[in-house]
Amino acid sequence: MPQHIGVDIIEIQRIRQACIRWGEVFLERVFTPREISLYRNQYPSLAARFAAKEAVFKALSTGGISWREIEVTAAPGGKPRVKLTGKARAAAKKQHITSMVISLSHSRDYAIAFVIGS
Repeated sequence: MPQHIGVDIIEIQRIRQACIRWGEVFLERVFTPREISLYRNQYPSLAARFAAKEAVFKALSTGGISWREIEVTAAPGGKPRVKLTGKARAAAKKQHITSMVISLSHSRDYAIAFVIGS
């Protein structure tokens, strides 16, 4: 069974600056309402989720997917999880991807995400 892999890294400061410059417009364009309510003003967490969405785009290897069709939250134990909707979900189904495992991390300056779809 083929696996689909994606990774992305981003500077936390870039996300912070985008939030300050464009505010709600940026947040609502990239993040789901749930992500915004959970992580607003938590720039390392927002950056990790931004990187996660980019990693999912790479794992799916397709265009035409909206940022908000990928939601990255945490399971009750804190483990990150990915929820796909709309075209993202359809792309995964077309590629026979039934699950995605994701890892998020950040340092003071960078956030990184790694995803495997199988």
